[in-house]
Amino acid sequence: MTVIFEKSFERTLSQLVSDAEAGQEFEAWTFDDRQSRQDAERKLREKGVQARIRSAYKPLLHAFLEEINLNGVEAIEIRYPVHANAPANRFRLEAYPLAAMVGDRAITFVARADSDFHYDVLLKNGSGDERQVKVLAPNRVHIDTAGETNVSPTGWLVRDGKATGERLATDYERLFEETIAAITQYDWGTTEPYFEELNIHVGLPAADEPLPVGDEVMSLREALHEDFYFSLLEFFQKRSGRPLGDRGLKPGQIVPQILLSSGEISAKVETQALASRYWDGAEQQIETAAEPLAVRQIEAMLEEIGGETFEAITRSGRAVKARYIKGRDAAVMISGGQHANETTGGVGALRGARRLVAIEGAHFTISPLENPDGYALHQRLRKDNPRHMYHAARYTALGDDLEYRTEANASLYLYEKKIRFLAEKLSGAQLHVNLHGYPAHEWTRPLSGYVPRNFAMWTLPKGFFLIARYHSGWAAQAKRLLDRVTKHLGAIPGLLDYNNKQIALYEIHAGETGFRIINGFPCLADVDDRHTVPVTLITEYPDETIYGDEFIAGHTAQMETVLSAYDAWQDITASS
Repeated sequence: MTVIFEKSFERTLSQLVSDAEAGQEFEAWTFDDRQSRQDAERKLREKGVQARIRSAYKPLLHAFLEEINLNGVEAIEIRYPVHANAPANRFRLEAYPLAAMVGDRAITFVARADSDFHYDVLLKNGSGDERQVKVLAPNRVHIDTAGETNVSPTGWLVRDGKATGERLATDYERLFEETIAAITQYDWGTTEPYFEELNIHVGLPAADEPLPVGDEVMSLREALHEDFYFSLLEFFQKRSGRPLGDRGLKPGQIVPQILLSSGEISAKVETQALASRYWDGAEQQIETAAEPLAVRQIEAMLEEIGGETFEAITRSGRAVKARYIKGRDAAVMISGGQHANETTGGVGALRGARRLVAIEGAHFTISPLENPDGYALHQRLRKDNPRHMYHAARYTALGDDLEYRTEANASLYLYEKKIRFLAEKLSGAQLHVNLHGYPAHEWTRPLSGYVPRNFAMWTLPKGFFLIARYHSGWAAQAKRLLDRVTKHLGAIPGLLDYNNKQIALYEIHAGETGFRIINGFPCLADVDDRHTVPVTLITEYPDETIYGDEFIAGHTAQMETVLSAYDAWQDITASS
Protein backbone atom coordinates (compact mmCIF):
# COMPACT_ATOMS: atom_id res chain seq x y z
CA MET A 1 0.00 0.00 0.00
CA THR A 2 1.40 3.38 -1.05
CA VAL A 3 -0.17 6.74 -0.20
CA ILE A 4 0.14 9.08 -3.19
CA PHE A 5 -1.87 12.08 -2.03
CA GLU A 6 -3.76 13.20 1.06
CA LYS A 7 -5.31 16.59 1.71
CA SER A 8 -8.26 18.39 3.33
CA PHE A 9 -9.86 21.38 1.65
CA GLU A 10 -11.51 24.48 3.09
CA ARG A 11 -15.17 24.51 2.22
CA THR A 12 -16.13 27.28 -0.19
CA LEU A 13 -19.39 28.01 1.65
CA SER A 14 -17.52 28.40 4.94
CA GLN A 15 -15.06 30.76 3.28
CA LEU A 16 -17.87 32.88 1.80
CA VAL A 17 -19.53 33.19 5.21
CA SER A 18 -16.34 34.01 7.13
CA ASP A 19 -15.08 36.58 4.59
CA ALA A 20 -18.35 38.50 4.22
CA GLU A 21 -18.92 41.74 6.13
CA ALA A 22 -22.17 43.42 7.18
CA GLY A 23 -23.77 45.48 4.44
CA GLN A 24 -22.30 43.49 1.59
CA GLU A 25 -24.33 41.91 -1.22
CA PHE A 26 -23.27 39.14 -3.55
CA GLU A 27 -24.40 36.20 -5.67
CA ALA A 28 -22.37 33.01 -5.81
CA TRP A 29 -22.53 29.71 -7.69
CA THR A 30 -21.00 26.69 -5.95
CA PHE A 31 -21.06 22.88 -6.14
CA ASP A 32 -23.17 22.23 -3.05
CA ASP A 33 -26.53 20.68 -2.28
CA ARG A 34 -29.58 22.85 -1.71
CA GLN A 35 -29.67 22.54 2.09
CA SER A 36 -26.00 23.50 2.46
CA ARG A 37 -26.44 26.57 0.26
CA GLN A 38 -29.55 27.65 2.15
CA ASP A 39 -27.79 27.20 5.50
CA ALA A 40 -24.97 29.44 4.29
CA GLU A 41 -27.46 32.09 3.16
CA ARG A 42 -29.05 32.04 6.62
CA LYS A 43 -25.69 32.50 8.34
CA LEU A 44 -24.93 35.41 6.02
CA ARG A 45 -28.27 37.08 6.80
CA GLU A 46 -27.43 36.84 10.50
CA LYS A 47 -24.24 38.77 9.71
CA GLY A 48 -26.20 41.44 7.82
CA VAL A 49 -25.15 40.19 4.40
CA GLN A 50 -27.60 39.80 1.51
CA ALA A 51 -26.49 36.81 -0.52
CA ARG A 52 -27.93 34.37 -3.00
CA ILE A 53 -25.99 31.12 -3.46
CA ARG A 54 -26.98 29.04 -6.45
CA SER A 55 -25.88 25.71 -7.86
CA ALA A 56 -23.06 25.69 -10.40
CA TYR A 57 -24.21 22.18 -11.36
CA LYS A 58 -27.29 22.16 -13.62
CA PRO A 59 -28.13 25.81 -12.84
CA LEU A 60 -31.21 25.99 -15.07
CA LEU A 61 -32.85 22.99 -13.45
CA HIS A 62 -32.07 24.37 -10.00
CA ALA A 63 -33.54 27.74 -11.01
CA PHE A 64 -36.86 26.06 -11.79
CA LEU A 65 -36.71 24.04 -8.59
CA GLU A 66 -35.77 26.92 -6.30
CA GLU A 67 -36.72 30.28 -7.84
CA ILE A 68 -38.92 30.35 -10.94
CA ASN A 69 -42.65 30.57 -10.23
CA LEU A 70 -44.77 28.78 -12.83
CA ASN A 71 -48.18 29.87 -11.53
CA GLY A 72 -50.26 30.92 -14.51
CA VAL A 73 -47.57 29.92 -17.00
CA GLU A 74 -48.81 27.87 -19.95
CA ALA A 75 -45.76 27.76 -22.21
CA ILE A 76 -41.99 27.93 -21.71
CA GLU A 77 -39.28 28.74 -24.20
CA ILE A 78 -35.64 28.09 -23.31
CA ARG A 79 -33.01 29.85 -25.42
CA TYR A 80 -29.63 28.23 -24.79
CA PRO A 81 -26.06 29.02 -25.88
CA VAL A 82 -24.00 27.03 -28.38
CA HIS A 83 -20.24 26.99 -27.89
CA ALA A 84 -17.67 25.97 -30.51
CA ASN A 85 -15.79 23.79 -28.00
CA ALA A 86 -18.83 21.81 -26.84
CA PRO A 87 -21.48 19.61 -28.48
CA ALA A 88 -24.18 21.76 -30.06
CA ASN A 89 -26.82 20.36 -27.70
CA ARG A 90 -24.64 20.57 -24.58
CA PHE A 91 -26.66 23.27 -22.75
CA ARG A 92 -29.91 21.70 -23.90
CA LEU A 93 -28.77 18.39 -22.37
CA GLU A 94 -27.84 20.18 -19.15
CA ALA A 95 -31.49 21.21 -18.73
CA TYR A 96 -32.60 17.55 -18.53
CA PRO A 97 -35.13 16.41 -17.29
CA LEU A 98 -36.87 19.79 -17.08
CA ALA A 99 -39.41 18.93 -19.79
CA ALA A 100 -40.85 16.22 -17.53
CA MET A 101 -41.04 18.53 -14.51
CA VAL A 102 -43.22 21.38 -15.77
CA GLY A 103 -46.52 19.54 -15.89
CA ASP A 104 -48.51 19.80 -19.11
CA ARG A 105 -46.99 23.16 -20.07
CA ALA A 106 -45.55 23.32 -23.57
CA ILE A 107 -41.77 23.64 -23.52
CA THR A 108 -39.43 24.34 -26.42
CA PHE A 109 -35.67 24.70 -26.69
CA VAL A 110 -34.15 27.17 -29.14
CA ALA A 111 -30.42 27.47 -29.84
CA ARG A 112 -29.05 31.02 -29.65
CA ALA A 113 -26.44 32.26 -32.10
CA ASP A 114 -24.07 33.34 -29.33
CA SER A 115 -22.03 31.43 -26.77
CA ASP A 116 -22.69 33.60 -23.71
CA PHE A 117 -23.03 31.34 -20.69
CA HIS A 118 -26.65 31.95 -19.76
CA TYR A 119 -30.17 30.82 -20.59
CA ASP A 120 -32.98 33.15 -21.63
CA VAL A 121 -36.21 31.75 -20.20
CA LEU A 122 -39.50 33.05 -21.65
CA LEU A 123 -42.57 32.31 -19.53
CA LYS A 124 -45.87 32.80 -21.37
CA ASN A 125 -49.36 32.94 -19.90
CA GLY A 126 -52.72 32.27 -21.52
CA SER A 127 -53.36 35.90 -22.48
CA GLY A 128 -50.19 36.17 -24.50
CA ASP A 129 -48.18 38.07 -21.92
CA GLU A 130 -44.67 36.88 -21.25
CA ARG A 131 -41.83 37.56 -18.87
CA GLN A 132 -38.20 36.81 -19.40
CA VAL A 133 -35.77 35.43 -16.84
CA LYS A 134 -32.03 35.31 -17.40
CA VAL A 135 -30.37 32.30 -15.76
CA LEU A 136 -26.60 32.44 -15.53
CA ALA A 137 -24.77 29.18 -16.33
CA PRO A 138 -21.14 29.84 -15.32
CA ASN A 139 -18.64 27.84 -17.40
CA ARG A 140 -14.97 28.00 -18.24
CA VAL A 141 -12.98 26.90 -21.27
CA HIS A 142 -9.95 24.86 -20.22
CA ILE A 143 -7.57 22.07 -21.19
CA ASP A 144 -8.02 18.82 -19.27
CA THR A 145 -5.49 16.18 -18.26
CA ALA A 146 -5.96 14.37 -21.57
CA GLY A 147 -5.05 17.54 -23.47
CA GLU A 148 -8.61 18.10 -24.67
CA THR A 149 -10.42 21.45 -24.67
CA ASN A 150 -13.53 21.45 -22.48
CA VAL A 151 -16.34 23.80 -21.59
CA SER A 152 -17.13 22.94 -17.98
CA PRO A 153 -19.37 24.34 -15.23
CA THR A 154 -17.47 26.38 -12.66
CA GLY A 155 -18.01 28.43 -9.52
CA TRP A 156 -18.84 32.12 -9.96
CA LEU A 157 -19.05 35.25 -7.83
CA VAL A 158 -20.91 38.52 -8.57
CA ARG A 159 -20.43 41.30 -5.99
CA ASP A 160 -22.62 44.28 -5.08
CA GLY A 161 -25.11 43.99 -7.93
CA LYS A 162 -22.53 44.29 -10.71
CA ALA A 163 -23.46 43.09 -14.18
CA THR A 164 -20.43 40.81 -14.50
CA GLY A 165 -18.61 38.55 -12.12
CA GLU A 166 -15.50 36.44 -11.80
CA ARG A 167 -14.64 32.78 -11.54
CA LEU A 168 -14.76 31.29 -8.06
CA ALA A 169 -12.45 28.26 -7.85
CA THR A 170 -14.62 26.10 -5.61
CA ASP A 171 -13.64 23.33 -3.21
CA TYR A 172 -15.20 20.76 -5.56
CA GLU A 173 -13.05 21.88 -8.47
CA ARG A 174 -9.85 22.26 -6.44
CA LEU A 175 -10.25 18.81 -4.90
CA PHE A 176 -10.63 17.26 -8.33
CA GLU A 177 -7.79 19.17 -9.98
CA GLU A 178 -5.24 18.69 -7.19
CA THR A 179 -6.06 15.01 -6.79
CA ILE A 180 -5.81 14.36 -10.52
CA ALA A 181 -2.54 16.30 -10.65
CA ALA A 182 -1.01 14.18 -7.88
CA ILE A 183 -1.94 10.98 -9.72
CA THR A 184 -0.78 12.11 -13.14
CA GLN A 185 2.56 13.34 -11.76
CA TYR A 186 3.31 10.06 -9.99
CA ASP A 187 5.86 7.68 -11.53
CA TRP A 188 3.81 4.69 -12.69
CA GLY A 189 6.58 2.96 -14.57
CA THR A 190 6.12 1.55 -18.05
CA THR A 191 4.43 -1.82 -17.59
CA GLU A 192 0.69 -2.47 -17.55
CA PRO A 193 -1.05 -3.00 -15.24
CA TYR A 194 0.44 -0.15 -13.20
CA PHE A 195 -1.29 -1.15 -9.94
CA GLU A 196 -3.76 -3.62 -8.50
CA GLU A 197 -6.24 -1.08 -7.10
CA LEU A 198 -5.86 2.70 -7.27
CA ASN A 199 -8.21 3.94 -4.56
CA ILE A 200 -9.42 7.56 -4.49
CA HIS A 201 -11.24 8.08 -1.18
CA VAL A 202 -13.14 11.38 -0.99
CA GLY A 203 -15.30 12.84 1.75
CA LEU A 204 -17.85 15.31 0.37
CA PRO A 205 -20.75 16.95 2.27
CA ALA A 206 -23.20 16.87 -0.63
CA ALA A 207 -26.51 15.04 -0.26
CA ASP A 208 -28.26 13.62 -3.32
CA GLU A 209 -31.56 15.16 -4.42
CA PRO A 210 -34.00 12.70 -6.08
CA LEU A 211 -36.13 14.19 -8.85
CA PRO A 212 -39.78 13.28 -9.56
CA VAL A 213 -38.89 11.76 -12.94
CA GLY A 214 -38.12 8.07 -13.33
CA ASP A 215 -34.81 7.18 -11.71
CA GLU A 216 -33.43 10.72 -11.98
CA VAL A 217 -31.37 12.13 -9.12
CA MET A 218 -28.99 15.07 -8.86
CA SER A 219 -25.81 13.81 -7.26
CA LEU A 220 -22.58 15.75 -7.03
CA ARG A 221 -20.91 12.69 -5.51
CA GLU A 222 -21.91 10.40 -8.37
CA ALA A 223 -20.78 13.00 -10.89
CA LEU A 224 -17.40 13.24 -9.16
CA HIS A 225 -17.00 9.45 -9.26
CA GLU A 226 -17.59 9.52 -13.02
CA ASP A 227 -15.22 12.44 -13.56
CA PHE A 228 -12.42 10.81 -11.59
CA TYR A 229 -12.83 7.39 -13.18
CA PHE A 230 -12.98 8.41 -16.82
CA SER A 231 -10.44 11.23 -16.51
CA LEU A 232 -7.93 8.75 -15.11
CA LEU A 233 -8.72 6.20 -17.82
CA GLU A 234 -8.04 8.93 -20.37
CA PHE A 235 -4.78 9.89 -18.67
CA PHE A 236 -3.51 6.32 -18.76
CA GLN A 237 -4.74 5.86 -22.35
CA LYS A 238 -2.69 8.87 -23.45
CA ARG A 239 0.27 7.78 -21.34
CA SER A 240 0.28 4.36 -22.99
CA GLY A 241 0.14 5.86 -26.47
CA ARG A 242 -3.42 4.67 -27.08
CA PRO A 243 -6.23 6.83 -28.46
CA LEU A 244 -8.84 8.22 -26.08
CA GLY A 245 -11.58 5.68 -25.49
CA ASP A 246 -9.38 2.65 -26.16
CA ARG A 247 -10.84 -0.29 -24.23
CA GLY A 248 -7.74 -2.44 -24.39
CA LEU A 249 -5.86 -0.35 -21.82
CA LYS A 250 -4.98 -2.39 -18.71
CA PRO A 251 -4.00 0.11 -15.98
CA GLY A 252 -5.45 -1.89 -13.08
CA GLN A 253 -8.64 -1.29 -11.11
CA ILE A 254 -9.40 2.44 -10.62
CA VAL A 255 -11.76 2.90 -7.66
CA PRO A 256 -13.14 6.35 -6.74
CA GLN A 257 -15.08 6.13 -3.47
CA ILE A 258 -16.95 9.42 -3.02
CA LEU A 259 -18.57 9.23 0.40
CA LEU A 260 -20.99 11.57 2.14
CA SER A 261 -19.22 13.45 4.96
CA SER A 262 -20.65 15.54 7.77
CA GLY A 263 -18.95 18.74 6.64
CA GLU A 264 -15.31 18.09 5.91
CA ILE A 265 -13.90 17.85 2.40
CA SER A 266 -10.95 15.52 1.95
CA ALA A 267 -9.17 13.28 -0.53
CA LYS A 268 -6.77 10.38 -0.07
CA VAL A 269 -5.20 8.44 -2.91
CA GLU A 270 -3.38 5.18 -2.37
CA THR A 271 -2.58 1.94 -4.12
CA GLN A 272 -4.06 -1.19 -2.56
CA ALA A 273 -4.05 -4.92 -3.12
CA LEU A 274 -6.95 -6.37 -5.09
CA ALA A 275 -9.87 -7.40 -2.92
CA SER A 276 -10.72 -11.10 -3.19
CA ARG A 277 -14.00 -11.40 -1.27
CA TYR A 278 -17.61 -10.86 -2.30
CA TRP A 279 -20.07 -8.67 -0.41
CA ASP A 280 -22.98 -11.03 -0.99
CA GLY A 281 -26.60 -10.34 -0.13
CA ALA A 282 -29.54 -12.56 0.77
CA GLU A 283 -30.97 -15.20 -1.56
CA GLN A 284 -33.98 -14.05 -3.61
CA GLN A 285 -36.73 -15.68 -5.64
CA ILE A 286 -35.24 -15.49 -9.12
CA GLU A 287 -38.50 -14.54 -10.87
CA THR A 288 -39.02 -11.55 -8.57
CA ALA A 289 -35.42 -10.62 -7.71
CA ALA A 290 -35.49 -6.95 -6.74
CA GLU A 291 -31.74 -6.31 -6.85
CA PRO A 292 -28.56 -7.93 -8.22
CA LEU A 293 -28.15 -11.55 -7.15
CA ALA A 294 -25.60 -12.81 -4.65
CA VAL A 295 -22.79 -14.70 -6.34
CA ARG A 296 -23.45 -17.86 -4.36
CA GLN A 297 -27.02 -17.85 -5.69
CA ILE A 298 -25.79 -17.41 -9.28
CA GLU A 299 -23.49 -20.39 -8.84
CA ALA A 300 -26.24 -22.49 -7.22
CA MET A 301 -28.57 -21.74 -10.13
CA LEU A 302 -25.94 -22.84 -12.62
CA GLU A 303 -25.74 -26.12 -10.72
CA GLU A 304 -29.51 -26.51 -11.08
CA ILE A 305 -29.36 -25.85 -14.82
CA GLY A 306 -26.85 -28.68 -15.13
CA GLY A 307 -24.89 -29.62 -18.23
CA GLU A 308 -21.14 -29.55 -18.67
CA THR A 309 -19.16 -27.18 -16.45
CA PHE A 310 -16.48 -24.92 -17.89
CA GLU A 311 -14.80 -21.87 -16.39
CA ALA A 312 -12.11 -19.21 -16.62
CA ILE A 313 -10.09 -17.52 -13.88
CA THR A 314 -9.81 -13.75 -13.38
CA ARG A 315 -6.84 -11.63 -12.36
CA SER A 316 -7.92 -11.76 -8.69
CA GLY A 317 -8.40 -15.54 -8.79
CA ARG A 318 -12.19 -15.52 -8.94
CA ALA A 319 -13.88 -18.04 -11.22
CA VAL A 320 -16.06 -17.22 -14.22
CA LYS A 321 -18.45 -20.17 -14.17
CA ALA A 322 -20.49 -21.37 -17.13
CA ARG A 323 -22.50 -24.36 -18.35
CA TYR A 324 -22.91 -26.13 -21.69
CA ILE A 325 -26.25 -27.83 -22.44
CA LYS A 326 -25.68 -30.10 -25.44
CA GLY A 327 -28.64 -30.80 -27.69
CA ARG A 328 -29.90 -31.12 -31.27
CA ASP A 329 -30.97 -27.50 -31.79
CA ALA A 330 -28.87 -24.76 -33.39
CA ALA A 331 -26.60 -23.67 -30.58
CA VAL A 332 -26.82 -20.22 -28.96
CA MET A 333 -24.35 -18.59 -26.57
CA ILE A 334 -25.99 -16.61 -23.73
CA SER A 335 -23.98 -14.24 -21.55
CA GLY A 336 -24.42 -11.45 -19.01
CA GLY A 337 -22.31 -9.31 -16.72
CA GLN A 338 -19.58 -8.29 -19.17
CA HIS A 339 -20.00 -4.80 -17.70
CA ALA A 340 -20.66 -5.64 -14.08
CA ASN A 341 -22.61 -2.50 -13.13
CA GLU A 342 -25.24 -3.41 -15.75
CA THR A 343 -27.35 -5.45 -13.45
CA THR A 344 -30.39 -7.02 -15.17
CA GLY A 345 -28.59 -9.08 -17.80
CA GLY A 346 -27.25 -11.79 -15.50
CA VAL A 347 -30.65 -12.37 -13.92
CA GLY A 348 -32.36 -12.43 -17.32
CA ALA A 349 -29.77 -14.89 -18.64
CA LEU A 350 -30.40 -17.29 -15.75
CA ARG A 351 -34.17 -17.02 -16.02
CA GLY A 352 -33.96 -17.69 -19.76
CA ALA A 353 -31.64 -20.68 -19.31
CA ARG A 354 -33.97 -22.24 -16.74
CA ARG A 355 -36.75 -22.24 -19.32
CA LEU A 356 -34.60 -23.36 -22.23
CA VAL A 357 -33.19 -26.36 -20.40
CA ALA A 358 -36.71 -27.79 -20.18
CA ILE A 359 -36.99 -27.87 -23.99
CA GLU A 360 -36.18 -31.20 -25.60
CA GLY A 361 -33.09 -30.81 -27.79
CA ALA A 362 -32.07 -27.47 -26.24
CA HIS A 363 -28.52 -26.49 -27.17
CA PHE A 364 -26.84 -23.50 -25.54
CA THR A 365 -24.13 -22.17 -23.27
CA ILE A 366 -24.83 -19.89 -20.30
CA SER A 367 -22.30 -17.61 -18.60
CA PRO A 368 -24.32 -15.11 -16.52
CA LEU A 369 -21.40 -13.39 -14.75
CA GLU A 370 -18.51 -12.79 -17.14
CA ASN A 371 -16.80 -10.14 -15.00
CA PRO A 372 -16.82 -11.28 -11.35
CA ASP A 373 -14.03 -8.88 -10.31
CA GLY A 374 -16.12 -5.94 -11.49
CA TYR A 375 -19.21 -7.46 -9.88
CA ALA A 376 -17.45 -7.71 -6.52
CA LEU A 377 -16.44 -4.06 -6.77
CA HIS A 378 -20.01 -3.10 -7.65
CA GLN A 379 -21.31 -4.93 -4.59
CA ARG A 380 -18.77 -3.12 -2.46
CA LEU A 381 -19.54 0.34 -3.83
CA ARG A 382 -23.32 -0.11 -3.70
CA LYS A 383 -23.17 -0.40 0.08
CA ASP A 384 -22.57 3.36 0.24
CA ASN A 385 -25.25 4.41 -2.27
CA PRO A 386 -27.11 1.83 -4.38
CA ARG A 387 -28.48 4.48 -6.75
CA HIS A 388 -25.10 5.52 -8.17
CA MET A 389 -23.94 4.17 -11.54
CA TYR A 390 -20.40 3.22 -10.45
CA HIS A 391 -18.76 2.89 -13.83
CA ALA A 392 -15.55 1.97 -12.00
CA ALA A 393 -17.16 -1.50 -11.80
CA ARG A 394 -17.78 -1.59 -15.55
CA TYR A 395 -14.45 -3.15 -16.49
CA THR A 396 -12.29 -5.96 -15.12
CA ALA A 397 -9.61 -5.88 -12.41
CA LEU A 398 -7.14 -5.25 -15.22
CA GLY A 399 -9.08 -2.10 -16.06
CA ASP A 400 -10.05 -3.21 -19.56
CA ASP A 401 -13.16 -4.37 -21.38
CA LEU A 402 -12.86 -8.16 -21.67
CA GLU A 403 -14.57 -8.13 -25.08
CA TYR A 404 -11.57 -6.39 -26.61
CA ARG A 405 -9.14 -9.19 -25.76
CA THR A 406 -8.45 -11.62 -28.57
CA GLU A 407 -6.59 -14.91 -28.65
CA ALA A 408 -3.89 -13.18 -30.66
CA ASN A 409 -3.27 -10.31 -28.22
CA ALA A 410 -4.20 -11.98 -24.94
CA SER A 411 -1.46 -14.56 -24.41
CA LEU A 412 -0.66 -12.95 -21.05
CA TYR A 413 -4.11 -11.61 -20.21
CA LEU A 414 -6.79 -13.94 -21.53
CA TYR A 415 -8.46 -14.44 -18.12
CA GLU A 416 -12.25 -13.78 -18.39
CA LYS A 417 -12.31 -13.78 -22.19
CA LYS A 418 -11.42 -17.48 -22.20
CA ILE A 419 -15.04 -18.24 -21.22
CA ARG A 420 -16.28 -17.05 -24.64
CA PHE A 421 -13.70 -18.97 -26.61
CA LEU A 422 -14.57 -22.12 -24.66
CA ALA A 423 -18.31 -21.56 -25.17
CA GLU A 424 -17.86 -21.18 -28.91
CA LYS A 425 -15.55 -24.20 -29.16
CA LEU A 426 -17.88 -26.46 -27.15
CA SER A 427 -21.11 -25.47 -28.85
CA GLY A 428 -20.20 -24.29 -32.33
CA ALA A 429 -22.75 -21.49 -31.82
CA GLN A 430 -23.26 -18.94 -34.58
CA LEU A 431 -25.38 -16.62 -32.43
CA HIS A 432 -24.30 -14.91 -29.21
CA VAL A 433 -27.00 -13.20 -27.12
CA ASN A 434 -25.02 -10.73 -25.01
CA LEU A 435 -27.13 -9.00 -22.34
CA HIS A 436 -26.17 -5.46 -21.37
CA GLY A 437 -27.55 -2.35 -19.70
CA TYR A 438 -26.78 1.36 -19.44
CA PRO A 439 -27.57 4.28 -17.08
CA ALA A 440 -31.19 4.58 -15.98
CA HIS A 441 -30.63 8.24 -15.16
CA GLU A 442 -28.54 11.06 -16.57
CA TRP A 443 -24.80 10.46 -16.78
CA THR A 444 -22.58 13.54 -16.52
CA ARG A 445 -18.94 14.58 -16.12
CA PRO A 446 -19.33 18.21 -15.01
CA LEU A 447 -15.64 19.01 -14.51
CA SER A 448 -14.54 17.70 -17.89
CA GLY A 449 -17.07 19.02 -20.37
CA TYR A 450 -20.31 17.77 -18.78
CA VAL A 451 -21.16 15.28 -21.57
CA PRO A 452 -19.26 11.97 -21.09
CA ARG A 453 -16.54 11.86 -23.74
CA ASN A 454 -16.88 8.90 -26.14
CA PHE A 455 -20.15 7.94 -24.44
CA ALA A 456 -22.39 10.84 -25.52
CA MET A 457 -25.11 8.52 -26.85
CA TRP A 458 -25.48 7.03 -23.35
CA THR A 459 -25.84 10.28 -21.39
CA LEU A 460 -29.67 10.05 -21.22
CA PRO A 461 -31.95 7.00 -20.95
CA LYS A 462 -33.93 6.18 -24.10
CA GLY A 463 -35.67 2.91 -23.38
CA PHE A 464 -34.82 -0.73 -24.09
CA PHE A 465 -33.07 -1.18 -27.42
CA LEU A 466 -31.15 -3.80 -29.38
CA ILE A 467 -27.90 -3.88 -31.33
CA ALA A 468 -27.10 -6.49 -33.96
CA ARG A 469 -23.47 -6.95 -35.00
CA TYR A 470 -22.75 -9.43 -37.74
CA HIS A 471 -20.10 -10.69 -40.15
CA SER A 472 -20.23 -9.84 -43.84
CA GLY A 473 -22.78 -12.09 -45.50
CA TRP A 474 -24.94 -12.42 -42.37
CA ALA A 475 -27.07 -9.26 -42.75
CA ALA A 476 -30.22 -11.15 -43.76
CA GLN A 477 -30.09 -13.39 -40.68
CA ALA A 478 -29.48 -10.41 -38.39
CA LYS A 479 -32.40 -8.50 -39.93
CA ARG A 480 -34.77 -11.44 -39.46
CA LEU A 481 -33.58 -11.86 -35.89
CA LEU A 482 -34.27 -8.22 -34.99
CA ASP A 483 -37.71 -8.40 -36.59
CA ARG A 484 -38.70 -11.55 -34.67
CA VAL A 485 -37.31 -10.43 -31.31
CA THR A 486 -38.83 -6.94 -31.42
CA LYS A 487 -42.26 -8.35 -32.35
CA HIS A 488 -42.04 -10.64 -29.34
CA LEU A 489 -40.91 -7.85 -26.99
CA GLY A 490 -43.71 -5.59 -28.22
CA ALA A 491 -46.24 -7.99 -26.70
CA ILE A 492 -44.84 -7.51 -23.17
CA PRO A 493 -47.36 -5.35 -21.29
CA GLY A 494 -46.07 -1.83 -20.68
CA LEU A 495 -42.69 -2.17 -22.40
CA LEU A 496 -43.53 -0.14 -25.51
CA ASP A 497 -45.13 2.58 -23.39
CA TYR A 498 -42.02 2.64 -21.20
CA ASN A 499 -39.85 3.03 -24.30
CA ASN A 500 -42.01 5.71 -25.84
CA LYS A 501 -42.01 7.84 -22.71
CA GLN A 502 -38.21 7.74 -22.35
CA ILE A 503 -37.60 8.34 -26.06
CA ALA A 504 -39.94 11.35 -26.11
CA LEU A 505 -38.10 12.97 -23.19
CA TYR A 506 -34.75 12.13 -24.78
CA GLU A 507 -35.71 13.78 -28.05
CA ILE A 508 -36.81 17.01 -26.33
CA HIS A 509 -33.48 17.38 -24.55
CA ALA A 510 -31.02 15.75 -26.96
CA GLY A 511 -32.60 15.65 -30.41
CA GLU A 512 -33.05 12.61 -32.64
CA THR A 513 -31.94 9.26 -31.23
CA GLY A 514 -30.24 8.18 -34.45
CA PHE A 515 -31.75 4.70 -34.11
CA ARG A 516 -33.80 2.76 -36.58
CA ILE A 517 -37.19 1.85 -35.09
CA ILE A 518 -38.21 -1.78 -35.69
CA ASN A 519 -41.66 -2.79 -34.43
CA GLY A 520 -41.53 0.09 -31.97
CA PHE A 521 -38.02 -0.62 -30.63
CA PRO A 522 -34.88 1.42 -31.34
CA CYS A 523 -32.25 -0.76 -33.02
CA LEU A 524 -28.76 -0.49 -34.44
CA ALA A 525 -27.34 -3.00 -36.91
CA ASP A 526 -23.96 -3.03 -38.60
CA VAL A 527 -21.16 -5.21 -39.89
CA ASP A 528 -18.55 -5.94 -37.21
CA ASP A 529 -15.97 -8.66 -37.77
CA ARG A 530 -14.39 -8.20 -34.34
CA HIS A 531 -16.63 -10.90 -32.88
CA THR A 532 -15.71 -14.47 -33.74
CA VAL A 533 -19.36 -15.58 -33.66
CA PRO A 534 -21.10 -14.54 -36.94
CA VAL A 535 -24.09 -12.82 -35.28
CA THR A 536 -24.17 -11.07 -31.90
CA LEU A 537 -27.40 -9.68 -30.47
CA ILE A 538 -26.73 -7.09 -27.74
CA THR A 539 -29.44 -5.82 -25.42
CA GLU A 540 -29.33 -2.40 -23.76
CA TYR A 541 -31.73 -1.92 -20.85
CA PRO A 542 -31.55 1.25 -18.69
CA ASP A 543 -30.74 -0.62 -15.51
CA GLU A 544 -27.59 0.48 -13.70
CA THR A 545 -29.41 1.97 -10.71
CA ILE A 546 -32.88 0.41 -10.63
CA TYR A 547 -34.45 -1.81 -7.95
CA GLY A 548 -37.77 -3.33 -7.00
CA ASP A 549 -40.48 -3.50 -9.67
CA GLU A 550 -38.29 -1.60 -12.14
CA PHE A 551 -35.52 -4.19 -11.72
CA ILE A 552 -38.00 -7.05 -12.21
CA ALA A 553 -39.30 -5.44 -15.40
CA GLY A 554 -35.71 -5.12 -16.61
CA HIS A 555 -34.63 -8.71 -16.12
CA THR A 556 -37.98 -9.92 -17.48
CA ALA A 557 -37.30 -8.03 -20.72
CA GLN A 558 -33.81 -9.54 -20.82
CA MET A 559 -35.21 -13.06 -20.29
CA GLU A 560 -37.82 -12.61 -23.00
CA THR A 561 -35.08 -11.48 -25.38
CA VAL A 562 -33.14 -14.68 -24.69
CA LEU A 563 -36.19 -16.88 -25.28
CA SER A 564 -37.36 -15.10 -28.43
CA ALA A 565 -33.84 -14.93 -29.91
CA TYR A 566 -33.30 -18.65 -29.28
CA ASP A 567 -36.63 -19.56 -30.85
CA ALA A 568 -36.10 -17.27 -33.83
CA TRP A 569 -32.61 -18.62 -34.43
CA GLN A 570 -33.95 -22.15 -34.84
CA ASP A 571 -36.19 -21.01 -37.69
CA ILE A 572 -33.54 -18.76 -39.24
CA THR A 573 -30.88 -21.48 -39.36
CA ALA A 574 -33.36 -24.09 -40.59
CA SER A 575 -34.27 -21.94 -43.58
CA SER A 576 -30.80 -20.60 -44.40
